[in-house]
Amino acid sequence: MVRLIRLEWKKNNIGRYIRKAVILAVCICIFIFSLDYMGIANDPDTGMPDAAPGNEVISASIEMFTSMAFLVLTSAMLSSFIVSAYKERTMELMFSYPIKRQKILVSQMLAVWIFSFTALVLTKLLVYGCVLAGSYFMPDSFVLDFDMGSLIFYVQLILKAAVTVSMGFISLAIGLAMRSSKATIISSFLLILFTQANIGDLTMRDDSIFPVSLVAVSLLFAVLSVRGVETKDLM
Repeated sequence: MVRLIRLEWKKNNIGRYIRKAVILAVCICIFIFSLDYMGIANDPDTGMPDAAPGNEVISASIEMFTSMAFLVLTSAMLSSFIVSAYKERTMELMFSYPIKRQKILVSQMLAVWIFSFTALVLTKLLVYGCVLAGSYFMPDSFVLDFDMGSLIFYVQLILKAAVTVSMGFISLAIGLAMRSSKATIISSFLLILFTQANIGDLTMRDDSIFPVSLVAVSLLFAVLSVRGVETKDLM
């Protein structure tokens, strides 16, 4: 399995996705730093942050923007690694190897998941670290509600990153069902609206049951994507 994952990274030129992840991380870091310390979100009349309910703390913005960016990146990678391979019929060559189709497909999914999860965790650490460093020298606009010296902080960060990246499997299943790379990407934006949007004071982000439900649904969609691949005709 490890060799298959490495093969997928090499075949799909993982270097370009590393560059994209680095660019995303830097852009998000600059944006969040500006949001907190340069007043770009402040109301011009009151001078106070003009934030939606529930976003008065800086961690809410960090989690929202990092999750949005890397969910789309994960879905784009799944589209390129798997859906496009079906459409361009390069999957036929992969399935001609003396390896079970399910193992090949799972290795592709894991190749994307491992990369996206690692990139998201590192990006979050970068952004949180920059915000914390800035707090020692500049007045902040948002409440710093995290403690990077606490073990709980890292546990929560890792769990949230795992949930976000796993949601990409929902987009993959939709893309495979519709036989469309575009559907994979578009569904990731719909997932962002569903998981991150506010309707007044109502939001799903603070529901403790919601992440568990999302993981369960994501794993179900992952299983559905692999199920029957041994006998299913290619697209």
